[in-house]
Amino acid sequence: MEKQLPSPARILLYMAKWLLITAVLGAFMGSLSAFFLESLTFVTDIRLAHTWLLFLLPISGALFAYLYTYHGGLSSRGNNLVIDQGNGGEEKIPLRLIPLTLFGTITTHLFGGSVGREGTAVQMGGALADNVARGLKLNKIERDILIISGISAGFSSVFGTPLAGTLFGLEVLAIGKIRTEAIFPSFFAAVFADLVTKSFGVQHLHYQMGKIPAWSIGLFFKLIVAGIAFGIIGWVFSRSIVFLKARYAQWIPNPVWRNFIGGAVVVAAALMLQTQRYLGLSLPLLQEAFNNEAHVYDFIGKLFFTVISLGAGYQGGEVTPLFEIGATLGAALAPLLQLSVPFLAGLGFIGVFSGATNTPIACFVMGIELFGDQAAVYFFMICLISFMCSGNSGIYSAQQVAVKKGILFLPTFGKRK
Repeated sequence: MEKQLPSPARILLYMAKWLLITAVLGAFMGSLSAFFLESLTFVTDIRLAHTWLLFLLPISGALFAYLYTYHGGLSSRGNNLVIDQGNGGEEKIPLRLIPLTLFGTITTHLFGGSVGREGTAVQMGGALADNVARGLKLNKIERDILIISGISAGFSSVFGTPLAGTLFGLEVLAIGKIRTEAIFPSFFAAVFADLVTKSFGVQHLHYQMGKIPAWSIGLFFKLIVAGIAFGIIGWVFSRSIVFLKARYAQWIPNPVWRNFIGGAVVVAAALMLQTQRYLGLSLPLLQEAFNNEAHVYDFIGKLFFTVISLGAGYQGGEVTPLFEIGATLGAALAPLLQLSVPFLAGLGFIGVFSGATNTPIACFVMGIELFGDQAAVYFFMICLISFMCSGNSGIYSAQQVAVKKGILFLPTFGKRK
């Protein structure tokens, strides 16, 4: 006997329930993101005024490694813990993850580690969602949905992109699978969190791509080349961090010493290269890329310092560095491909991000939210090509592979498993 469709009353009750829950989640997450973003601005200004603070990076890293190792419990798994729970895991996301990742990331920026901010927001959103779910005694399916909504709320509020935030939470858990059962709560969690963050007066930076070129066959092939480059760099970024983390863990088993020595490596690299250009958030790199003022090697510098910072175990996200790597790579490729610098910088901004995170739809929508819809076709093309060229693993090791890329070619090259 077929199940009857839910009655209108049940649907209304469902919507009212999730609107209330996500409003609470959004209020907490939006407030946390506002505090986090304002704190990053504050500590970045301090670091730039007192460059000697870089020498304290190893000490701050060792301190938070100690806190995570001996007092953090499961918190040390960070983003991967949140993704595992969104995929149906049954481990509790400890509430102590919030202060650990929040202040760990803030101090990393204060002392010059090259990290981002999305990872912190995603972890805070996941921890908030899990604890709200447990407090409300939600069932397992509802808990998974709320954790996905927490991821969306964190991403949305830290970047000011509620639509991309919604899709990021639905898309990031598994390659080839979008969790549409969570779309209603995720959207409203993302919207509420973004509104609350902005209500504190937080301003998100925006950049201009300039004149969008008309479609042509020549442009088509140029964008294929650019998309492949963005995907390869996304793959290099994610695999380099994984490789370095594994080597550090092999060479230095104690995480406290690992972070201390890893921080010392960052300091030594900055001293040898005689630059702090790529430390911290490095947001001026984006402005320079769009203004055709970036150096051709900026994407290599930012990639290098981010890999050695995150590879050593420092707290922070990967997405903002990916924006900068992509935008500066686009600016470097533009003269070679005879394209507008701000145009290709904008495509690189989202293209490398798409390849490294395996979230092409979220990245496409983010491009529209940040730059407008005039280049929508180009955004989608770049995100897809980069996604296809970046392999079946990204910056989140817990991300599942529901469908491998290129699965349609398996009957030709081998039997499908």
